[in-house]
Amino acid sequence: MKIRVGLFFGGRSVEHEVSVITGLQALANMDTERFDITPIYITKKSELYVGEDIGKIEAYRDIPALLSRSTRMTLVNEGGRVYMVRQPAKKFGSNILGELDVALPAVHGTNVEDGTLQGYLNFVGLPYAGCDILSSAVGMDKFVQKCVLKESGIPVLDALRLSANDASAIDKIEAKFEYPVIVKPLNLGSSVGISVAHDRAGLEDSLELAFEFAEHVIVERAITDLTEINCAVLGDEYSAQASVCERPLGSDEILSYEDKYVGGNSKGAKSGGSKGMASLGRELPARIPDELRDRIQTLAVQAFRALGCSGVARIDFMIDNESGELYLNEFNTIPGSLAFYLWEAGGMSYKEQLSRMIDLALDRARREQSINFSFDSNILANVSFGGSKGAKGAKR
Repeated sequence: MKIRVGLFFGGRSVEHEVSVITGLQALANMDTERFDITPIYITKKSELYVGEDIGKIEAYRDIPALLSRSTRMTLVNEGGRVYMVRQPAKKFGSNILGELDVALPAVHGTNVEDGTLQGYLNFVGLPYAGCDILSSAVGMDKFVQKCVLKESGIPVLDALRLSANDASAIDKIEAKFEYPVIVKPLNLGSSVGISVAHDRAGLEDSLELAFEFAEHVIVERAITDLTEINCAVLGDEYSAQASVCERPLGSDEILSYEDKYVGGNSKGAKSGGSKGMASLGRELPARIPDELRDRIQTLAVQAFRALGCSGVARIDFMIDNESGELYLNEFNTIPGSLAFYLWEAGGMSYKEQLSRMIDLALDRARREQSINFSFDSNILANVSFGGSKGAKGAKR
């Protein structure tokens, strides 16, 4: 019997469209002999839809029309089995649309990748591939991520975390850093809202931009002469391996959203749409010394384990060409295109990568079945709110 996989993509995130590309790329490459796959589209209102055209990239040119011929649903756990159930329910006939054994999240950004979707899946009891709730949340919060990695001995740049209501934000930044500085929304990816400021006026503009996308931002010194090197990791806390390294080729001082998903994509346009991160210009494998490659791969696996990750993650590094220092720049718990190009360059097909991610999810689910989530107690037997002080009164 085939394993029934729910492939989730979309969501209430500025990276919504990128997620659709990642999800449908994965759908086209999954092993249909092992898996029965249901593509599940999450709208920008966090609604779940299934249907015949949900898995067709061309249908997303007119999303309202796509939804009109698709079915909204929710997940329901009944007797330990997770069903897709029509929402709202019809009065006659069955409302069960299908059953799922495991989920594969292919989502990016806030309200989905940050532990929100993982929490929902955990709540309904559906095993899922990739990072758990905590590692997803930490991986999306750039400041907390830095704190965890620094504590684990991973080299990261110092940063300031600032709130939108902080009237002294610019003074704090200038007291800690010299220009130029880089300003980033705290919990976004795909380079959305990121910019470099070279003076106070530029800093004001950078903060305005970043605060459009997040309530909190981080600021760190900008490395003006840098080399970016990326590496992916596949596995879990028990066994993890690093991919080959790549050197992205961008047009600006930092890789923009356009560099990653629009620029250099003429082949993708001819074939019917963007190829996501797979379309980015890159040197693959990166032409770097073997010693540096080995260090990056080792640090990538260490960081993956430090954050408690599972599935696949992409870790982005920076080399300060002036000082020669290496820093971990960002962590991507669900990388664009699931970083399949990094594994293909090392000889692993996308189909095999996806199968391993599903196997890791099922392995985790089997381990969790041995954990006791209940504790027998008679604490409720003698509780009464009639004239008592609740739990405090019961304790007495």
